[in-house]
Amino acid sequence: MAQASHSVQIPVSQEKVWAFVSKIEKWAVLVPAYKEHKELDAQTSHWTFEGNFKGLKKKVEIEIKIIEMNEPSKIKFEITGLSDNIKGGGEFTAEPKDGDTYMTGTVEVTAGGLSGAVLNPAIKVLLPKVTTRLTEKIARHIQA
Repeated sequence: MAQASHSVQIPVSQEKVWAFVSKIEKWAVLVPAYKEHKELDAQTSHWTFEGNFKGLKKKVEIEIKIIEMNEPSKIKFEITGLSDNIKGGGEFTAEPKDGDTYMTGTVEVTAGGLSGAVLNPAIKVLLPKVTTRLTEKIARHIQA
């Protein structure tokens, strides 16, 4: 399973970070390779991504299910592949320190089945970059 984590210091209150990350529709559009998403209910949504990796164009559809919300410090989610055999999860945490908030985004993903042999090496390369870019984008939007 590939895992990646990235932390940023944001000069805002923990509550302001929570107000953004607790609403999936605010940050879904910031995920690299994002195409679209559809909310099924307050905890579940379906996301579509399209991207290229080493000349391979791939469309991936996943389900994101919120499994834990501890206001104002943590939101945790599960990832289940709809188009591919993908499983994983992630979380955003927000911890106040010295008047700022330290936000950490963590994501882990693995692909199984026949496509796993192709997808897992790509996931291991891309996941750290995607996690860093997403966390940084969220931080910029919160500060805006």
